[in-house]
Amino acid sequence: MCRHLENINNDFSNLTIAQIKLQFMQAKMDSIPALLEKYKSDERSGVKNICRQYSSKYEEYQKELRRIDSMKIYERKYSDYTYICGIDEAGRGPLAGPVVAGAVILEIDTYIENLMDSKLLSEKKREKVYKEITSKALDYAFDVVDEKYIDKYNILNATRFAMKMAIEKLKIKPEYVLVDALEIPGIDIPQEGVIKGDQLCACIAAASIVAKVQRDSIMSIYDNIYPQYRFKQNKGYGTREHINSIKKYGFCPIHRRSFSIKGLQM
Repeated sequence: MCRHLENINNDFSNLTIAQIKLQFMQAKMDSIPALLEKYKSDERSGVKNICRQYSSKYEEYQKELRRIDSMKIYERKYSDYTYICGIDEAGRGPLAGPVVAGAVILEIDTYIENLMDSKLLSEKKREKVYKEITSKALDYAFDVVDEKYIDKYNILNATRFAMKMAIEKLKIKPEYVLVDALEIPGIDIPQEGVIKGDQLCACIAAASIVAKVQRDSIMSIYDNIYPQYRFKQNKGYGTREHINSIKKYGFCPIHRRSFSIKGLQM
């Protein structure tokens, strides 16, 4: 009887190759090994190609799991804390626009594909990862500090202030804070500044993506107001095209007057 059932389970003639491919396409990644096992004895070339394709995808998935797991060294170091918050910024270097800080609290076992330093992602992929972060995070927030504050208090103090305010906007109060490269004065939470934290720490990488996506969105709005500077493309950074626009049109209200450009007085 058992042998008869086994023969039925291994009879694929009632399924088309398209139907089998749909099963793979609709399966969660953790279910792929079971499907590969199920169809390994199907001799049709189309099925063999599907199995090779999804075997490769599963290997890439496992590789990505290992990479992301390697980014949780600091989260594991402070695993006695339930709510560990990553902090990072976007916009310290541009000649125009605000600096934005992101704050993200993730559970340690959260898997987010392509979670990495925001600068290493294309805009399209970054926005996709951002949506996954905001849907899976225990909590997240961001704060925006404009160019006037930057000019008055300098970019470092403006960055730290944005980080402090992003933490205060969280609904969940963090028990420990991991910050990309900096320390934040004036918070009553233990913290550690992690050099290259957006590359080494999962929650900091998530914060870098939140900050970057939010700042890019702001610069796209400014692009509509001041189209001659092409802020949607350069995000306020000192590209040759941006500097040429400044030479041609002068400065607009969101340019940072405390920043210097060779040959130009801000």
